[in-house]
Formats: sequence, structure tokens, C-alpha cells
Amino acid sequence: MRDLHLPGRTAIYANQAAVATSHSLSSAAALRVLAEGGNAMDAAITACAVQAVVEPQSTGIGGDCFALVARDGKAPVVGLNGSGRAPMAASSQALLAQGMTQIPRHSAHAVTIPGALDAWHRLLEAHGTWSLARCLEPAIGYAFDGYIVSDRVNFDWRAQESFLRQDPDAARLLLVADEAPQIGSRMRHPELGKTLETVASQGARAFYEGPLADTMVAFLRARGGLHTSADFKQAEADWVDPISTDYNGRTVWQIPPNGQGMVALIMLNIIEGFENEGLEPLSPVRLHREIEAARWAYATRDRYVGQQTGLPLEWLLSKDYAAECRAKIEDFKASEPLPLIDPGHAVHKDTVYISVVDAQRNAVSLINSTFNSFGSGLICPKTGVVFQNRGQSFNLQAGHPNALEGDKRPMHTIIPGMVSQGDRITHCYGVMGGHYQPLGHMHVLSNMFDFGLNPQEALDLPRFMAAASGAVELERGIPEAARKALGDIGHTMSDAVAPIGGGQVIAIDSDHGCLIAGSDPRKDGAAMGF
Repeated sequence: MRDLHLPGRTAIYANQAAVATSHSLSSAAALRVLAEGGNAMDAAITACAVQAVVEPQSTGIGGDCFALVARDGKAPVVGLNGSGRAPMAASSQALLAQGMTQIPRHSAHAVTIPGALDAWHRLLEAHGTWSLARCLEPAIGYAFDGYIVSDRVNFDWRAQESFLRQDPDAARLLLVADEAPQIGSRMRHPELGKTLETVASQGARAFYEGPLADTMVAFLRARGGLHTSADFKQAEADWVDPISTDYNGRTVWQIPPNGQGMVALIMLNIIEGFENEGLEPLSPVRLHREIEAARWAYATRDRYVGQQTGLPLEWLLSKDYAAECRAKIEDFKASEPLPLIDPGHAVHKDTVYISVVDAQRNAVSLINSTFNSFGSGLICPKTGVVFQNRGQSFNLQAGHPNALEGDKRPMHTIIPGMVSQGDRITHCYGVMGGHYQPLGHMHVLSNMFDFGLNPQEALDLPRFMAAASGAVELERGIPEAARKALGDIGHTMSDAVAPIGGGQVIAIDSDHGCLIAGSDPRKDGAAMGF
């Protein structure tokens, strides 16, 4: 239990249903769905659609979606990969011939075909009880009637002002008097509202075929893109078998590559072999071990993820591989920067993660993203769709596992998570933050399973970001004594410019018939239940 004398959030306890998102309007919309008889999937899609409007810097229908689903609170888990592909005409060679060495963010070449809407459709078709049209109603209302800009949304928006000013369409539709909308002001997106109305009346395929798709293709091609109507028409989310590892008697589930979920599993395998008895959650020894585990796991990702064939996944997820990595970690010595094969990815991120568990214990772990804040910064003025910049994750190096090829998915950062014990789902969770996400998964799960923190406490605990290159960013909450100790053993550190990531967790206590939910204080969200 947290110290009630100190500021902080208390975990939410419920017996029927719980939701946790990074925006309070999204959480409220999801809770209304559950109260009106919808199930967890209906609530999650409704919440995600709302956030596509009220948190436009982080997500939208111009982005991608991944999900893990468990029916009736039971394993095994099923997964959906709703990430988009490069246009069929795209190639590394073509861009290299144009003099590019990497894909610019504000470029149509950074735009892969958005996969989110097809993913929403397939998730509802297979596991929902409401129509997509009904789930979109609250989002359409916010798009036309407006929503109030909250603190974190304004913080992120202000950070992108100069970027958005570079594009006339973005400046006109996403800025107010050439600036980010102020906290407490009302913002509307009527062009997006009309697009959502079309999808609601005609179905998700209206986004990929017909006038809407033709309008978006024409916009992207006018910006130099290679996109065609055929690229949009063949866009399709794929059901996938999740990957997993055992962590001290629990099974942790992730989506397989092209996502980086395997990286979280590698990190967990590495730290599983360390003894935590006597350590505090923010002790320098614990932080050092996680820093080093992250370095090895990220170096592994950058070597392999994006490879379409021959990925040695069984070996990389094995306890033997983790033991090899762990053997190279010394408790009181920072490692040298690891050899890094450039993954060809952009540095940062913006994402929303949604967790919902209903009265039947159906559980949905869903994540939706446009990658960077406002993605590519390209917004189709007739449709209001902000396009992701996920194609920026491709590498232009010939023969690289993540090299750009037509109809290929890039290495992806967004990863939903679930945990089971025996045949019961125990945790439906996710941690946002682009490349931070696998480290965040490890850190938050270890906070709960190794140090006994509840979901809210586990999310509240200060964070760090470590890269294979050796640099470590620390949030201000990391104690000064721990900072000094890490520096004394050779770590190079800097203060994080912004809070690191976000996250939501719902724990399912089957023995007591209880749901325990937390939502990250680094965002504008809320955990709610009844």
C-alpha cells in the first residue's frame, strides 16, 4: 500500500469490469460501453477511436494497431498484427538513387499503409458484440462538437509546433493562430469527423477502397509517394500466434516480429537469473542490471528484427541465450557500448495503450500509434487523416534485415502485453514510449512480480531508458544516491527531457474475484471500474 501522506494515485479496485487508458475521455467512453452491455473488445475499440480524436498527436486512423485477446480470462492468448506495409513500388535502391541515406520523417516515403481501421474491424468481427458504427459514435461526437485540450496533450502538441508550421495543411488544421491549442481550450476536427462518419455508414473497407482511399492516395502521390489504390485495397491485418516466455512461473505473452515484443521477453529472461533479495526497487544494483539487460536485448533486436526469413526466434527466446547475455553482465561495472547494427529506426514515439477486462473476464490489450508525435506531419486536408511515419523505421542499407522493400512491414515498436499463470490470465498490460517499450515491460512487470508493487505503484516508479550505445536517460525521480552509484561504475547518464513513456495495467485476481487497475501519471489517463 502506498504512503497516503504523500501525493500519488491509488490503484482502482473493481469486481465487475475495469478499463485503463492514457486519456480520461477515452476511459470514460470505454466504461460507458461496458455499463451499456458491450464487452471488452467493444469498449477497447470505442476508447481507441476516441483517442484518435482527442489525443491526435499520439494516435489515429492513419496509424497502426496491435492487440492481444483472451476470452473468458483464459489462456491461450490470440494476437492481431495490424501494422501497415510499404507501397508495392517502394525499394531501398530507388530512394538511394534519389540521394537519400535515410527516410525523412516529413516525407510521403515515411508513410506505410495505415493498418488500424482494418484491425479494429477484424477485432470486432471476431470478438466484439457491437458494430463498428456504434463504437465510433463517441469519437464522431468529439470530432464535430470538440473536446477540451488536457495537460499532457498540450505538452506534446507544443513540442511539435515548429514541425507542424512547416506544412500549410498541418498548420491550418492542427494549430490555432499558428500555435498549439491551449490547455482548457476546445478543439475540433470536422474533416476527420466526416471520414469517421463515412466509415461508420459504409464499413472499414470504405477507408481502403473507393473515394476515401482515392483521395488519400492522390494526396500522398502529390507529395512524392509511391502509394496506389491497389496498396490500400490489399491492406489487411493478420491473426498471429503470440510468442511467450516463462518468468518465474508466469507466462508473458507478446506479438511476434515485425514487432519488438521478443525484446521484452529477452530482457525478462536475462533478469530472471538475478537474485533480488534485499534489494530496493530503485537500488543501483537493480537499475544497473536492467540497464545492462536492455543493452543486450536492444542489440539483439537491431541485428535481427525486420528479417523476414530465417529469424532464429526459438534460440533468441531461449534461457540459454539469456544465460549467455547475463554472463557478460558484472554487478559493479558498466559494459562498453555494444556493437550496433543500425536498425534504421527513428528515435522516438507517440502511442496510446488501452487495457480492458469485462465481467466475463474477456481481456483486451490494445495499442495504436502514428509513431512520432503527429506521425509524418502529413495530414490529408479533405479527410483529416494524419499519416504515420512508420516507414521511417526502414533501413536503406542493402541486405539489412529491416531494409525497405515493397509490400514489407517495417520493424515496429508498439507491443501489447499479457500475463497468465496456468490457464488463467493474471495481467493485461502495456507500456508506451516507442523504443522504450520493451524496457518498460520488463521494468513494470519486475516491479510487480519481484518487488511486490501493485499495478499503480509499478507504473508510478521512476524510470530510465538505456540504449545499446551506452547512454542512459534518467527521470528526475531516480534518487541522487542511485545516480551517483551508477556513475561510479561507469554509466554515462543524462536527465530525460520528457517523462519516459506511459502505461496501463489491469491485474485479475481470480481468487478474490477482483480487478486491480492502474494508469500512468505521466499521461492524462485514468483507470476506472465498477
